[in-house]
Amino acid sequence: MEAFPNIEGPKAYTLSEFSRFVATAISREPALMGAWVVAEISDMSVRGGHCYMTLIEKDRAGTTIARMRANIWANRFIYIRNKFLRATEKELSNGMKVMFYGGASYHSNYGLSFNIGDIEPSYTMGDLERIRREILAALQSEGVIGLNRNLTFPDPPRKIAIISSATAAGYGDFLNQLQNNSAGVEFNTMLFPAIMQGDRTAQSVIAALDLVEQTSSIVRWDCVVIIRGGGATSDMNGFDDLQLARRVATFPMPVVVGIGHERDRCVLDEIACIRCKTPTAVAAWLADTAGMAWQRACDLASRIANFASERLKGEHIRLQSIETMVPALAEAQLKTARLKLHGISALIPAAANDAISKARIKLEGMTTTIRMSAHTRIQIEYPKLQALSFSVKTGATSIIGKENTRIENLEKLIEVLNPISTLKRGYSITKISGKAITDVEMARPGEIIETVTSKGSILSTVDIILPANDLEK
Repeated sequence: MEAFPNIEGPKAYTLSEFSRFVATAISREPALMGAWVVAEISDMSVRGGHCYMTLIEKDRAGTTIARMRANIWANRFIYIRNKFLRATEKELSNGMKVMFYGGASYHSNYGLSFNIGDIEPSYTMGDLERIRREILAALQSEGVIGLNRNLTFPDPPRKIAIISSATAAGYGDFLNQLQNNSAGVEFNTMLFPAIMQGDRTAQSVIAALDLVEQTSSIVRWDCVVIIRGGGATSDMNGFDDLQLARRVATFPMPVVVGIGHERDRCVLDEIACIRCKTPTAVAAWLADTAGMAWQRACDLASRIANFASERLKGEHIRLQSIETMVPALAEAQLKTARLKLHGISALIPAAANDAISKARIKLEGMTTTIRMSAHTRIQIEYPKLQALSFSVKTGATSIIGKENTRIENLEKLIEVLNPISTLKRGYSITKISGKAITDVEMARPGEIIETVTSKGSILSTVDIILPANDLEK
């Protein structure tokens, strides 16, 4: 390698010279020309048939600790892509952990890169399985892995919340299968659209589940169906997500999944209440469940009808038997009652005599008791009666004496107030037309007046009437 003359400073190389030196060093190291490398794909793109990407490595904290540009030339990309697709039924995509075989290459313009020549799909499959196991282990440690599996369905589930892509062929197949079921059961469905592939799958499905739960207060959903069908089935990594798996495991209503084709499996298949192979298989399961419920209802109705018919027949026979037995039973009851009545009739006279005798003895005892009690009471009350009689007599005599004195006084007062007594003392009464004159205005000149004395009456004619004022003068 040539260098510029060292005039004043250290020897320096041109960038191209240094690049050739690095390239030569790499080419002389066998381990760099062909090695299996484990890394994660990032910034992958396909242009002109060539595949370009960045390989990265992260530590446990998720920090990138190594980064290298890589490429797969078109003549190898078709082979590697088909090999990986056949083994995993998945396309190479960002975020995948892969094992590539290739060698280091250094270009003066493009720098260091990793030229990929082969791939080991089993490593990626193992890594995906490891991710699934880690998610399931996390749910197991949280105690939620079996919550949704233990939920029970209404019999049958008919109000279905569907999480799917509105444009997916699997969604159309699902609806067609469900609406044209052989049992003729009607289902009420509502689509909650979600992205069903790519990096946004998990968050989109979680958002749809949240919306289903929010609307459950309005529509009491019987179950949630998560389906992904139609188109490519190679991109299912979005369903192997811890947050999505936790949301499904703890969802408060049964979840039915039908994701991908028959050979596809993801974490949701392990934790959902029901797992079906495809969207149409989910519709078939719902239709069959409804059909079996209808059949059970029909069977129960038939059994009830048969039971009722047999019971009616048995009761009819029993009623006929009872009708036959009633006369004999009635006659036997009458005979028994008659004998019992005769026995009671025979006992009545003796019982009556005994009761009368007991009552007479009791009455006699009561009469003696009453007589003795009355005699004793009279002896006790007699002195009180004598004292009361004496008090009555004494009080009556006193009252009579007082009343006689009062009468005598009244007689004397009457005698004094008697008009005759007044007349005897020299007074007289003047009357006109039989009425005593108490006012001079009662008489008129020329009228006849009568003057009554104790010895007789005097008739006079009124000549002059003098007022009281004139008499005083």
